This record gives sequence, C-alpha cells and structure tokens, in this order.
Amino acid sequence: MKTPHALRLAALLLTLALISTFSSAQQSAEGERKVVVKTQAVYPTLAKSMNIKGVVRLEAQVLPNGSVKRVEVLGGHPILTQSAVTAVEHWKYEPASHETKEPVVIEFNPQ
Repeated sequence: MKTPHALRLAALLLTLALISTFSSAQQSAEGERKVVVKTQAVYPTLAKSMNIKGVVRLEAQVLPNGSVKRVEVLGGHPILTQSAVTAVEHWKYEPASHETKEPVVIEFNPQ
C-alpha cells in the first residue's frame, strides 16, 4: 500500500523539479538586453535631508523597439522608489525580437 503512494510522491517531486528547471531556464533568457540610453535617478531632497540611502530593485518591461513599457517596484525605500521608476521609464534598451522583462538595481548614496 505504501509503494503506490511513494511512487505518486516521487512522480510529483520529479514533475515539480522539471517545472522549476524549465522556469529557471526561461528566466535566464531575460535581463540580457543592454541599456543604450540611461537617465540618472535624481536623489530626492527629503532622502538627502534624512540621510536615507539604499537600493531600489525594479523590473522593467521593455518593448521590442527598446522603449520601457512599464516599471514594477520589487523593493526599496518608499522615498527612493518613485525617483528610480521615473528614471528607468526614460531608459532605452537595444532592440530585440520580442518584449522582455529586465531587472534593474539603482543605488542611492548621499554624498
């Protein structure tokens, strides 16, 4: 009785491993486009006055022509995120045959 249950469990685990491998392979194809026009993020005045520094992680959805269609915030201090999004919305990537999602990391350091 335990054998059929163990076989089902093994088959399920194998299926999950294959799905995970496939999705990882798909994700590795993303993020390979080069930025050809890069606008610098403006350090927010409030962040400067409060000595806030940090990293903002974004994902840019880029059209085949290289224009940024949409930017999603994945993490970062709320005071810094809008400035980072505004900058990335003006970026231009190299053309590609299809739409891609590009990871973006912007670092803010008071100087």
